[in-house]
Amino acid sequence: MDIAWNDLQLFLAIAETGSLSRAARLLKVGQPTVSRRLADLEYALGDPLFRRGVGGAVLTSAGERLLEPARKMAEWAGEAGRAALKADRVPQGTVRVTAPPGVAFDFVALFAAWLQAKQPRLRLEVLTSMNYLDLGRGEADLALRLKAPTQADLTVVATVEQHNAVFVSKSYAATLPKRPKFADLRWLAWAPPLDHLPPNPQLEAAIPEFKPAFSSDSFLVLMRAAEAGLGAIVLGRIKHRHSRPTTLVPLAIDLGPNSSSAMHLVCAKSALAIPRVRAVAELLADEMKQMTRF
Repeated sequence: MDIAWNDLQLFLAIAETGSLSRAARLLKVGQPTVSRRLADLEYALGDPLFRRGVGGAVLTSAGERLLEPARKMAEWAGEAGRAALKADRVPQGTVRVTAPPGVAFDFVALFAAWLQAKQPRLRLEVLTSMNYLDLGRGEADLALRLKAPTQADLTVVATVEQHNAVFVSKSYAATLPKRPKFADLRWLAWAPPLDHLPPNPQLEAAIPEFKPAFSSDSFLVLMRAAEAGLGAIVLGRIKHRHSRPTTLVPLAIDLGPNSSSAMHLVCAKSALAIPRVRAVAELLADEMKQMTRF
C-alpha cells in the first residue's frame, strides 16, 4: 500500500521523540490529532506501530520494520525540497539556523540584526536546542555545532577555535581567594534534563559530592544569575564585532582539557546550491573568521 508522506512524518515524530505529546509539540498540532492520525495509520496497515504506556510510545516489530524506510524517505524529501529551491536566483526568504542557546544569544541574534541591514530580503529563523536537528531532512538549513559532523551528506563551511574560561561578576570576584580553586566557587550549572552537558560532568569529577549553587535549563537564566553575582559560569573567551557588553570577568582557573573547544558551521552539501542558504552561510563564515580570542 502507499503511505502518505505526512503519515510517515507523524510516525517518525513519535518514534524519535518517544511520546505522542512530544510529537504533537514537534508537529505543532494537538495530541488528539496525533492519536487519531496514528490510529488511522495503524488501521490501514493492519498492525500496531507502537506500544503505549506510562513511559511513552515504544516501537513494535512492525514499527521497527517501518523506521529505516521512513528515515530514508525523510532524507529524500529534504533533498527534493532543496532541489526545487535551486531554481531561485536571488537570495531571498527564510533561512533556518540551529545553534546552542548560548551561541544563538551571544552571536546569531546579533548577526541577524546586521544581516537585516545588509540583505533585507533575507530573514533568519533561529532554533535553539541542545539536540542536533537533522540537516539532511531539512529540519534546519544551517547549524552551529560544537562537534564536526560525520555524515557524508554534510559539510563544514567554517570552524572557529575558542578558549574557555570561568567567568564571574566583579562583585563576586572580590570575595574570592587570589588563586581560587574549583571547590572555592559557587557554581552555576545545568538543571535536568541538560545536566549531562558540560560543565556538569567535569565539576562532578573535580568536586566531591558536587552540588551547584544554582541551576537552570535556560542559558539566559544562568547568564543573568552570573551577572547578579550568584556564582561562576563557564563561557568561551571570544569576541566578534557584534559582541554585547558584559560585566563578567574571567578567573585564572585552568580548565584542563576543557580549556578550548571548536564551533563548526555545518550545512547539507546540497543546500549550498540554494542561493538564500549559500548567502547566509558565506556571511556567517566571514563573521566567524573575524572572531578573536581574548
